[in-house]
Amino acid sequence: MADFYQTGVIITLHKLGRPSLEKIESEIVEFSKQRPIALVLPALYTEFQADAIKGIVEELKKVKYVQEIVLTLGRATDEQFKEVKKFMSQIPYEVKVIHNEGKRVKEIYATLERNGLSPGEDGKGRATWIAYGYIIASGKSDVIAIHDCDIITYNREMLARLCYPVVNPHIDVTFCKGFYSRVSDRMHGRVTRLLITPLVRSLQKIVGFHPFLVFLDSFRYPLAGEFCMITDLARVMRIPWDWGLEVGVLAEVFRNYSARRVSQVDIADNYEHKHQPLSAEDAQKGLMRMCVDISKTIFRVLAAEGVVFSDAFFKSLEVAYLRFAEDTMMKYEADAAINGLVFDRHEETKAVEAFANAIKKAAQIFIENPMGTPLIPNWNRIGSAIPGIFDMLKKAVDEDNK
Repeated sequence: MADFYQTGVIITLHKLGRPSLEKIESEIVEFSKQRPIALVLPALYTEFQADAIKGIVEELKKVKYVQEIVLTLGRATDEQFKEVKKFMSQIPYEVKVIHNEGKRVKEIYATLERNGLSPGEDGKGRATWIAYGYIIASGKSDVIAIHDCDIITYNREMLARLCYPVVNPHIDVTFCKGFYSRVSDRMHGRVTRLLITPLVRSLQKIVGFHPFLVFLDSFRYPLAGEFCMITDLARVMRIPWDWGLEVGVLAEVFRNYSARRVSQVDIADNYEHKHQPLSAEDAQKGLMRMCVDISKTIFRVLAAEGVVFSDAFFKSLEVAYLRFAEDTMMKYEADAAINGLVFDRHEETKAVEAFANAIKKAAQIFIENPMGTPLIPNWNRIGSAIPGIFDMLKKAVDEDNK
C-alpha cells in the first residue's frame, strides 16, 4: 500500500488505490489541446539491439496525446540511423530521429564551437540538449517529457503519470520528476541509496541549513532519468553533458523556479533497466565515473550558492559521509530482512568504500579547478549569439528524416 506522506519542499504525488489509466489519458488528451506534448527519447544504437526498446515502442503506439517524438540517436552510422528511423516509423504519429553522428548535425555542433559556444562532448546531456533545441525550433510543443530507452518494465502508464502534473493547468507545476521502486530479489539503485542520500545529509550536517540541499533531499529518486517540464525551462537550462546531468537539471530547476511549482510522481510499482558495473578500481568507468561526476556537480552548485570549500571541509565530509552511509546500510538491511530480500553486507560495504573514494576524487578535481567542465550554454544565449541557429537545426534534422 502506498503512503500519502508529503516530505521536503516539493509536491509528492503518490499512486493511491488503483487509478484508472484510461481516465488519466483521456484528461491528458484534453489538456494537451492547449499544452501540446513532445517526448524526448535519448538512445544509443546498441539499445535497438535489445528487447526493451521493442516493448517501449509497442506501448508508445497506443499513446494518443503526444504531439511529437524526438529520438536523439548516438553512436550510429548512416545505415544504422536509417534502420532506426524505419523501426520508429511504426509509431502512428510524428517521430523525428536526430542523427548525432550525421554530417548535418555535426555541422551544427561545429558552428557552435566556432562561435565559442561548445556543446560539450558526446553523452546523454548533449543528446537531450540538442533534442530540446529542435523542439524549440519546431515550435509545436509547450511541454517536454523524457525517459530512457532501456526500461525493461515499461508501460504507457509511466508516461501518462509523468506528464499529468505538468500538462494539467489546475496543478500549476513546471517540472515533474518520476520516482519508483527498484527491487528484484534485492534492492538496486546503489548510487541513490548509498551515495546521494548519505552525501547530501552529510553536507547538511556540515554546512547547516541550505535551500538547495533541502530541495535535493526532497526527491525520492533524484537520479531518475524520467521527468517532464515546460518548454520554457528547456530554453534557460544550462546542463552538464556528463553523468552529472540529472543533478544538474535539478540544480537548474531550483535556480529558475519556486519549489512550490516542482513535483515528483510515483510512475511505477517497480522499475528495471540495465545495471552499470561498480568498477571500484577505475574512476573512468561504470558507477565510479558516475559518482565522481555527480559529486563534482553538487560541489559546484553549492559553491555557486556561496558555500566555501577547503581541504579541511572535504576531510570532514569524508568522515561524515562514511558514518551516514554505514547508518543507512543498517536501515536497508532491516528493510531487506522484513521483505525477505537478499542483502549482501559485504557488497554494500564495498560500494560505500568505492563511493567514498569517488567523493575524494571529486573533491580533488574541484579544489584543482573549481569551474570545471563548462556547462552547455542555454538555448536563449545560443539563439541570441547565432540568430539563425534554430532554422539551421530544424532544417538539418528535417532533411535527415526525409
